[in-house]
Amino acid sequence: MPFGHLRLVLASLFAVVIATVAAAQSPYGGRAPNFYILDVGTGQVLAQQNADIPLPPASMSKLMTLAMLFDALADGRVTLTSTWNISQRAHDMGGSSMFLETRDRPTTEDLIRGIAIVSGNDAAVAVAEGLAGTEAAFAEMAQRRAEQIGMTATTVANASGWPDPRHRMSLHDLAVLARYLMEEHSAFFHYFSETEFTWNNITQPNRVPLLGAGIGIDGLKTGHTEEAGYSLVGSARQGDRRVIFVFSGLNSPAERAEEAERIVNWAFRQFVSREVFGAGQTVVEADVWMGATDRVPLVPASDVEILTPAVRTGAIEARVEYDGPIPAPIEEGQEVASLVIEVPGLSPVSVPLVAGAAVPRGGFVPRMRSAALVLAGHLGLVTP
Repeated sequence: MPFGHLRLVLASLFAVVIATVAAAQSPYGGRAPNFYILDVGTGQVLAQQNADIPLPPASMSKLMTLAMLFDALADGRVTLTSTWNISQRAHDMGGSSMFLETRDRPTTEDLIRGIAIVSGNDAAVAVAEGLAGTEAAFAEMAQRRAEQIGMTATTVANASGWPDPRHRMSLHDLAVLARYLMEEHSAFFHYFSETEFTWNNITQPNRVPLLGAGIGIDGLKTGHTEEAGYSLVGSARQGDRRVIFVFSGLNSPAERAEEAERIVNWAFRQFVSREVFGAGQTVVEADVWMGATDRVPLVPASDVEILTPAVRTGAIEARVEYDGPIPAPIEEGQEVASLVIEVPGLSPVSVPLVAGAAVPRGGFVPRMRSAALVLAGHLGLVTP
């Protein structure tokens, strides 16, 4: 039995789900020319257009500056009460502002609010200079960190999103960044939903539209430049579901607010969550090489849920992929395969499968049997 990458198609896996198939599901059809909509719980991309093209991110790229600051908080380089110097360069930044003065010594928490709530370019430059000495050095650090996070279509040139032909991020990358912030730095995520911030007796509202409107929006960051248009990296939660959505290229703040509401309503109302496997439930059994037993059950470590369009057409397909036969010894819980689920109209979902039981290395007889099967396969005496 030769080794190879195996694909086992699970033809009857979703018989119950398929029984509810009806008319075709319309794709998302909003106003934004560029968009990316992700269901966080399942990892399914619900809709996308121009999502992997590097685009000018405007102030949405301040999320990268906050990621760098949250990293510094997490590893102890700064605390929420650390104070920061305000250079003349930071003070003189145009565009959106926290209204910092060079005499000010804001705390880390002040600067978080100045970036997350009021999108202060001055606050972003102050953080960059405080972490790296210069904004140019900060951009190099942020570029390396972006690559580590998994942002593959990003080039960082500054901390604020100020227009620069070198400064680009894809909408997909911005969603990766938003997910990193909410999952790896959840202790700081609440800043994105604070409704206003006051500094130097100037109170400014949070620029994210529809906070507190009752549809679940709780952050993250708006953006606007002439080149990028009005844009948003948004997050919304309803019940047990959360979506991240990113769009750009609109013509006004009103259009941005309308698009955010349209996306949230569509994402939560047009899909149904279905459990297809429970944690520990056997999906398939895989062949084992040189083991005390010839087969091992493959199971998900946690419940597997997927979203399906509430009204849809076409069968849901699934397959198990692994390099096999799987060599013994195998530990129970060891990740050995992937369950790939394809829902019509949505991107495939890949779920890790683990060994449902331990398989120790076999004795002399099982090893000889495995060797004989390989030899027979090479001689054409058995079908691989």
